[in-house]
Order: sequence, then C-alpha cells, then structure tokens
Amino acid sequence: MNVPEIFDTLAYGPAPESASEAQAWLEKHNRKFGHFIDGAFTKPAKGFDTRNPATGTHLATLTQGTAKDVEQAVKSARKAHPKWAALSGHQRAKYLYALARLLQKHSRLFAVLETLDNGKPIRESRDIDIPLAQRHFYYHAGHAQLAPTELLDRAPLGVAGQIIPWNFPLLMLAWKVAPALAMGNTVVLKPAEYTSLTALLFAEISQEAGLPPGVLNVVTGDGATGEALVASDVDKLAFTGSTAVGRRIREATAGRGIPLTLELGGKSPYIVFEDADIDSAVEGLVDAIWFNQGQVCCAGSRLLVQEGIAEAFHAKLKARMDGLRIGDPLDKCIDVGAVVDPVQLKTITEMVAANTEGETYVAQTDCPPESSGGCFYPPTLITGLAPSSTLMQEEIFGPVLVSCTFRTPDEAIQLANNTRYGLAATLWSENINLALHVAPQLAAGVVWVNGTNMFDAAAGFGGVRESGFGREGGWEGLLAYSRPAKAPRKAASPQAFQGASNASLRGDGAPADPLDRTAKLYIGGKQARPDSGYSTAIHGPKGELLGHVGTGSRKDIRNAVEAAAGAKGWAKSSAHLRAQILFYLAENLSARAPEFAARIKALTGKSGSAEVEAAISRLFAYAAWCDKLDGAAKPVPLRGVALALNEPCGVIGALCSPAQPLLGLVSAIGPAVAMGNRIVACPSEPFPLVATDFYQLLDTSDVPAGVVNIVTGPHADLARTLSEHMEVDSVWNFSSPDLTAQIEKAAAGNLKRSLALFPDWTDPATEGREMLAAATEIKTVWIPYGV
Repeated sequence: MNVPEIFDTLAYGPAPESASEAQAWLEKHNRKFGHFIDGAFTKPAKGFDTRNPATGTHLATLTQGTAKDVEQAVKSARKAHPKWAALSGHQRAKYLYALARLLQKHSRLFAVLETLDNGKPIRESRDIDIPLAQRHFYYHAGHAQLAPTELLDRAPLGVAGQIIPWNFPLLMLAWKVAPALAMGNTVVLKPAEYTSLTALLFAEISQEAGLPPGVLNVVTGDGATGEALVASDVDKLAFTGSTAVGRRIREATAGRGIPLTLELGGKSPYIVFEDADIDSAVEGLVDAIWFNQGQVCCAGSRLLVQEGIAEAFHAKLKARMDGLRIGDPLDKCIDVGAVVDPVQLKTITEMVAANTEGETYVAQTDCPPESSGGCFYPPTLITGLAPSSTLMQEEIFGPVLVSCTFRTPDEAIQLANNTRYGLAATLWSENINLALHVAPQLAAGVVWVNGTNMFDAAAGFGGVRESGFGREGGWEGLLAYSRPAKAPRKAASPQAFQGASNASLRGDGAPADPLDRTAKLYIGGKQARPDSGYSTAIHGPKGELLGHVGTGSRKDIRNAVEAAAGAKGWAKSSAHLRAQILFYLAENLSARAPEFAARIKALTGKSGSAEVEAAISRLFAYAAWCDKLDGAAKPVPLRGVALALNEPCGVIGALCSPAQPLLGLVSAIGPAVAMGNRIVACPSEPFPLVATDFYQLLDTSDVPAGVVNIVTGPHADLARTLSEHMEVDSVWNFSSPDLTAQIEKAAAGNLKRSLALFPDWTDPATEGREMLAAATEIKTVWIPYGV
C-alpha cells in the first residue's frame, strides 16, 4: 500500500516493531535458561520449549523445575529473609525504586519480549502492561518507606510462594513481588510455563538493582513445578489462575496455616442500560472482551443489554467488530493478536463448537490462516442465549462474547449475579443514580462505571465467590503479605465435665428443684428442637447436672443457614441501626449480668463477673465500629474516583471458643453482625448453656430474625456441614486446631474464606480491625467523571 492509497482509503498500513533487541537478549543466553536462585542463574537443564504463538517459531528452551529445585529456591529465600526483613523501610524502598527505574529504562525490551512470548499486540504490552508494572514498583517503594511508621503493628510473613499466569506475565509478577518485598518478605516465583521470559529478564535486572541474593528466586516449569511450590515450606501462597487449580491449592494447603491470596476465574457481566452512551459503551466493550484476545480473568464476556436498545447496540457492535485488525502482534496497528498456545486455541474452538444454541456472528475481517503457524481466533459474538447456557456460565478465556437482554434494572442485577464467579462487573448508564443503585448490588470485587479494565496499584483488585479471595494492590494488598507483629495470647482448651453418680443433683444457681427448662436451638428468630431428637447432658465441675442442650445435626445447620440467607435485609440496614441494636444488646446483657455470671461459674467453676463485663465492653466496641470502619477514595491516576467500599461477606459460620463461653460467643457475633453479616454460631461445646441463655437477649434486643442463629452440638460433626454449605460465605474456627484442615478442605467447594484463630479473648489484640477485616469484603467501584 502506497501513501496515496492510504489517504484515499484511510486504511492502516503496516507498522512493524523491531524485535532485534529481544532476539539479541535471547541469543546472549544461547536461548537456554536455568532457574534464578540465590541471586544467579543456574545451569540450564532438561526442559521445554517456549514459542512465539503468532508464528510458532522457537524462542528459547527453559528448565523444567523439579521438587529439588523448588526446595533449593525456598532455602535460599529462607536464608535471605532475616537480613531483608531487618532492613529499614527506606532501604527496602531504595531497592524497589531501583527496580521501577530499571523497568522504565528497559521498557521497550520488556514490551517486545512480552509480545513475542505471549502473542498480545505490542501496543498493549507497551502502553498498558509495562507502565502498570512500573507503577506497582514505584507505588510499593512508597509503601516500604511508610511501613515502619504507618504499619507499626505489622510484620512480614516470611517466604512467599507466588504462581502467576500467562495472560499478563510481567504485570502479575509486579502485582505479587512488589508488595511482598515492600513488607520484608522474600519470594519464590513460579511463572507460567508458556510465558516465563519476562520473569527471567526481570530476575536479570534485579541483579543490576543490587537486590541481595535469595530475596527473589524464579523457578520455571509446568504444573508439576507449581505443585512442588505449593507443597514446599513457604509462609504465604499467592496464585492467579483458574478456579479449578485454585480449588486444588486450597485443598492442598488445608490445615497448614498458610495465608492464601487466590485471584481466580471470572465470567464478568457487561451491563448496558438504555440511557447509556451507546458509542462509548461499544468502544468500552471492545476493550472489555477483545483486549488481550479475551484472555483476561475479568473480561466483560457476558453482555447484558437492555431490550429497548439491543438491536441498535448489536448492529453498532458488529460494525465495530468488522473494523478490528487481527494479525502480527508486533505490528503497532493490530488490535487482536494471537492466542497464547495451540492448547488454548483448541479449548476455545471446541467450547464454542459444542455450544451453538445462540446466533453466532464472527467478525468479517481478515484473520491469518492456519498455515501461518499462529494461534489466531477471530472476534466472535453469540447472541440470543439463555442465562443458563454453558457459554453464559463458563469462562471461555478467548475472544468470544456472549449476550442476552434484560428489561429492568432488577432483572439486570439478577442476571449479572447469576454465576458462580464474582471478579468484576461493568455498567453503562448516563444516570449516576441508577449506576450507584446497581453497583453495590453486583456480586463482584471490582465494578467499573462507564468504563472498563481500569487498574492501578493504589486500588485493590480481587474477587468473591469462586473468583477467589484476597486483594492485590492498595493497603489491603499490602496487608496480605503481613501479620500482626504481636500474636494474641492463646486460650486454654477446657473439656466438658463428666456427670457424678448422683446425676440428678443440680447446681446452676437456680432455686432448688426448679422446673426443667429445655435449652433449644435458635434458628430464624425462634427456638427450635434439634432435628436429631437427641440432647446432651451438661455437668458442672462437681459432676452436678446443669441441664440439657440439643444435639444439632446436618439438617439443623441447613435450616440455620437458610434462615441466615433469608435475612439479606440486614446487610442493607444502616450502620447507625446496627450500632443501636448492638448497644441495646449490651444494655440487656448488663441488666442480667449477675445471672450470666452465676451461669458461667456454675459451668466452669470460675467467677464469671469479669467475663460478663468483658462481653458487655466487646458489644459496645463493635457497636462503636459499625459506623467507624471507613472506606477510602483511592488516589488513582484518573479523572474520577475509585471507591473502596467495605461490604459484608454474607453468611458466616462460626465455631466458638470452648473457653470463655460468653465472651467467645460475643467475640464472634459482634464483628459479624456489626458489618452487616448474618451468622450461624456453634457455641462453646463444653459450656453451651450460656449461649442458650443468650438467645433470650436476642429476642428482646430487636435483633431481626435470622441475623443470629445458634446451633449447639459437637463441633467435629457440625464443622464439615458448615464448611461444605454453598450458601455459607466464610467459616471461622475458634474451636480447635484439629478442625482446621477439615474446614479448609471442605471450604474449597465454593472457595469460601476461612479464619482459624484460638486466642484468649480477654486480650485487647483480639478486638478491632483484624476481626472486622475478616467480616468484610472490599469492593472497588471506579467512577470516572467529567466531559
């Protein structure tokens, strides 16, 4: 094409990017790479090839990491950790700043190498991935500087194992490595098998930055290498990838006490209301689904368009699709590059072919033929699908958009949330009231209003449901690589007292020969007999019979969870209302303080007065926190705001501490209820009668039915049912370390969060932000503004 033809047709001509520098770097290493361990590259060993997905040509041969390699890397990181953690915040900040500067100095090399290895268009690597990676190291250099003064009560975890995917290789490295190093951790990184080259280049520039040996280690390999890292002696695991693999990691680490950050799959809704700027929404949709060939976990792959504009919207969308340019990713005029590997191309092709119930439209544009050796798939739109369709429910991870229509905002919300995922969501409307009405109701960790794919190091990113848990970026992402500097005191684990030979003797502090009072379960605001039909005798220190409690069963847990799930209105109630009710609950407990103190003494043999006062104080504290846990407006480079909102997790199952039967119960109920959650609490197993007295307070303190549910019984039997239940969003184990592995393994079913903590609840460190963080999810809502 000559210049006159370009002016006549306004068509794009070729604009090739040179790959000579990247190829020279590969040649410098003889196109063979070992691992990067203890500050140096190991000798290349038996491994696998990495290829350019756009041409199929060989780029390099990488070493397949073995369990021994991983062990060596972890040992190196472990050895380096004490000195790295002991550095001042300023010293660590200087290293992170140097890494950010070196990423800038070598930005073109990184961009070209990323495109060669991954297949994404060079303009995406150059203008999005590499600048964002730089931004993360600059941002976290600041965090390292501030940590000694702003995070005085936090300490590093130790050695962080990190596994990153192939869709954003360098950017995912930055998301994970930068906060880990900033907080004083050392790292063992396993890059994706298909796309390890930029991680190895980054390891090389870390030498230029003078990073101490062992602080950063990179081990290449396939899934077996990742499994070895998961099984290794690390103190933290962070994974970005598929939900299936995330579930396996959750199961593999169950009971090991390793904090996890899991950023998993998605099927994100892209909602267009009839008052939207259609042209802008179409352009945003191109970015949402065809950016990086649709190989994005938060891709807007489910288009939900309001019925009144659906025909016009689809017509404009098809016209825009036909203008997309597909081809050589190193051409700066290309919009859609190559899928990462033939295996992924086959997956996309077969998935679409097997689910053809909708009307399929393929972009009418030239696509490189199969004979080119590249992995290309054309932009595709499938309309007219039912919400239950496989393509509407399952992640395709390719340039395929599926669509259906809706009529009302409420229907849009229902359709958007009709998925097991919850990573991101986009909505378009010129009515800001409508947008801010819908955004909080979407089950997603990130919501973009009138825009899409907005990211920044200052704003947390992560999902809910089967899109994982934990956040990356912002203060919340930094906290994921730290722990409280001072652990709370541990509590004793008392056992239930056995009955004396004279089992009829009573000692509950009540008058002699009282009428027998049946202690029932408390479900949906009502006392309920256990479905099992069994009860358990509770004895005092001298073997005296104090009463009986119901033996809760699987069905009782099911009923309690259903009641909790039905009390959704509590999450929408104002913080002020929640505070009033918790204050009122404390007031009513105070009025009956002598009675509860006597009950505690009869059960445990110890004075209960101090525990009752501590429980009243704790209820006051969480009442105070109801309207004090602020969100934040993140300082992102945007004409607009990115709001970090604290939202309730949902339904929480709690196995309460065996010691301190009243304070342990209140310490679970308080933060959960304060943040708008509903709770199913299994009270102290040896001393449950305090909880069956406590539900009388719930009845008289305006606590709505279903917000607090109490099921007594053996924790070992109830824990599994709570953990497996798909309507439970988080499980708190304050009961016994022996139950942790069982709970975490069962929780992998829907990837619910869990918390295992066994403190002395009288320790002030057990009250406040740590528990509130466990009771909340952070949703980031991006709202651009201006004209």
